[in-house]
Amino acid sequence: MPYRACYPIFKLVYFVAANASHNMGFNEASLVISKAEVNEGTTMKKLKPRARGRSYAIKRPTCHIRIVLKDKSFYEEEDFFCLKKSEWKKEEVYRYDISLYG
Repeated sequence: MPYRACYPIFKLVYFVAANASHNMGFNEASLVISKAEVNEGTTMKKLKPRARGRSYAIKRPTCHIRIVLKDKSFYEEEDFFCLKKSEWKKEEVYRYDISLYG
């Protein structure tokens, strides 16, 4: 298990929940992670000076993390009101770039 990546992802989940409650008015206790994706991002390139005027390339990969939250209380109300499918698809999508290496 990559323990180095646990803390940034942990912070991201709390950040997404806070944004969903502040911007969309959801209750943080009723939010559920419905999907989480990690895709390859851009690679930051640097040069490290070496002996005799040479250089060595350093590549730092980054990633795109996408977290989709759903409000489970909204789906419980759907059972009582029998809403159409187009009306009850209420979810919050966030995407952030995080460098997990370094």
